[in-house]
Amino acid sequence: MSDLPRKNCWTIAEWAGDRTPDGMQHLLGRAKWDADQVRDEVGDYVVEHLHDDEAVLVVDETGDVKKGTDTVGVQRQYTGTAGRIENAQVAVYLVYAGRRGHAAVDRELCVPRSWTSDPDRCRAAGLGDDTEFATKPEMAARMVTRFLDAGHRAAWGAGDEVRRHPEVAHRAGGTRHRLRPRGGLLARSHHRRREVCADMLARKVPKRAWQKLSAGAGAKGHRFYDWAVIDLTDPRPGSRQLLIRRNRSTGERAYYRCYSPAAVPLTTLVRVAGSRWRVEESFQSGKGLAALDEHQVRRYRSWSRWVTLAIARACLPRCPPRERTRGSSLARRADTAHL
Repeated sequence: MSDLPRKNCWTIAEWAGDRTPDGMQHLLGRAKWDADQVRDEVGDYVVEHLHDDEAVLVVDETGDVKKGTDTVGVQRQYTGTAGRIENAQVAVYLVYAGRRGHAAVDRELCVPRSWTSDPDRCRAAGLGDDTEFATKPEMAARMVTRFLDAGHRAAWGAGDEVRRHPEVAHRAGGTRHRLRPRGGLLARSHHRRREVCADMLARKVPKRAWQKLSAGAGAKGHRFYDWAVIDLTDPRPGSRQLLIRRNRSTGERAYYRCYSPAAVPLTTLVRVAGSRWRVEESFQSGKGLAALDEHQVRRYRSWSRWVTLAIARACLPRCPPRERTRGSSLARRADTAHL
């Protein structure tokens, strides 16, 4: 919780007055505590303070550039943090976003096939012998399932193009989801009962169908775009639509494949689509405030403990101060804990 420009076991230990990082390293590697239990309590705390019947569960990934090959999950792969292929560690996060605020409530480390195909390497990094490769959509489904199994609810789910996974919607027990496909998405239109490219459908939208709407407030005020929606045909129950966002200056378009049990207004779809930016804000606060990306650990247990403590630390300022001293045991312990 310090204002150190860079946080790792050494710098935090020195800031606390310790001569060595042994205490911090013990906390992350050998001390007896359950990071998953703390993760679950973070989720309870966030929902308690930020509860919203129309909340959106946002799933996205972020990568941390790392050196060497021994850090768990590291390989050369694309990461949006660097904007290119780098030696990096990538994780997927689940963010609870409501009208009162937003915060990360879960995390999953991406363990590439280059790791899962090498049992000795996995064991050296503290991964179990039963570790199997999981796609990012599968990790998203696991996190959503855990959140719902804990008794929490959310009206919507949102993710980018790598998060398209039908089980997320089914396991959510009817939770609606908004997904952003690439421009080359094949969609089936009511008007032409054949698969066509989303770009082709967008070009046929009449001018009167576009509406100027805000995707939510950003750092520089409301983010206004032109929006249009097209109904998609599907024999399965529910409403399926293609939401189109057009930049008012450049004309650049983005597409969102939408599903809901019943048809909803365009303004609702736009609100959910705008919630996608909340995850970026959560990454910024997690990295800037709680050093989410500054760990220098190699084993899985230490990684899971570091990032769990980071998302717990980052969520505290997002909850109303007047409520932080009552109700949640996480809040009470956060006020008194010290290293």
